[in-house]
Amino acid sequence: MKIAYLSTFYPFRGGIAQFNALLYRVLEKQHEINAYTFSRQYPKILFPGTSQMVADNDPADKIPSKQVLDTINPITYFSASGKIKRFAPDLMLMKYWMPFFAPSLGHVAKSTKRQGTINISVLDNVIPHERRTGDIALTKLFLNQNHGFVVMSKKVEQDLLSLKPDAKYIFHEHPLYEQFGEVIPKEEARQKLNISPDKKVLLYFGFIRDYKGLDLLIESLKFLPEEYVVLVAGEVYGSFDKYNKQIKDSDLTDRVILNVRYIGDEEVPVFFSAADVCVLSYKSATQSGIVGISYNFDLPVIATDVGGLKEMIEPHNTGLMTEQVSAEQIASSVKHYFAGNLQSELSNNIRDYKKLCSWDSMADGILAFYESLKD
Repeated sequence: MKIAYLSTFYPFRGGIAQFNALLYRVLEKQHEINAYTFSRQYPKILFPGTSQMVADNDPADKIPSKQVLDTINPITYFSASGKIKRFAPDLMLMKYWMPFFAPSLGHVAKSTKRQGTINISVLDNVIPHERRTGDIALTKLFLNQNHGFVVMSKKVEQDLLSLKPDAKYIFHEHPLYEQFGEVIPKEEARQKLNISPDKKVLLYFGFIRDYKGLDLLIESLKFLPEEYVVLVAGEVYGSFDKYNKQIKDSDLTDRVILNVRYIGDEEVPVFFSAADVCVLSYKSATQSGIVGISYNFDLPVIATDVGGLKEMIEPHNTGLMTEQVSAEQIASSVKHYFAGNLQSELSNNIRDYKKLCSWDSMADGILAFYESLKD
């Protein structure tokens, strides 16, 4: 079978590119697959981070993608469609996570659909965390150019059906990221980060955006004893000034360890190995790739009960959920985690869960779904 995969690939960086690369590597084993990506993914105004591209020292999977689509140049919508149609794929896969991509991806999908290609999109989000005027109309435009969808949380499933009640879709849990290597000894990891071995380390990892609630996690330290610290590792979207002010005003400078920058793949094991628990203090969510990274290192998760986070944690007994989205409730769950010495038990459960949630399973599910859509 011929598969076109249109989404973010190398030389772009980030979790979505990593997701696509891992799924691509499974599909290429038995099928002819071409990866197509962006010549320009975001204009700078929509990407306040340092760079969208893989750094020279970042050991990214160099998927042989073709850079064909500029999201803000409609001329490339036509040229990209033509290049993919000449490949004549049986199946085109896409990844959708924000309405900004609806015009470009939607145009290409409409073109391949007319040619007889089956279009399937993996949906990270349907209704965005930070909504803007026109988002729903754009998303509906994109959804209507697809034959089917893959959802990875009940929240995304609900959002999909609210906009497209007749949608055909499959559910598959988010596979785990496996490319970051192995756990290293905690003492060694903490030495590299200059963290005392007697501290209780709460890890915040990933992009720093308002809806991810870093402010709540910082505030939770007010309800915790001095030995608890927050380890922040990730690049900020926008300005970090308000967090710096919060830390200073709360007299928490010695208890918040800042690594506010892009974290390359080779550094990831250090942060997760140094931590006692990963905390997702989100104010809203669908699913989270950070959970998958944490599980890769057998590190349990404490998360607020928003979106689909509970589905990734509670059924597998691999972490704890807060009762409410608040700093005090996060602190309460953290206390329970440490008082019950739960890390060993939950880590064992993570190891059992990892055996069930694989990229091969997702690929098999998509291919079986494709066959059903042909009928």
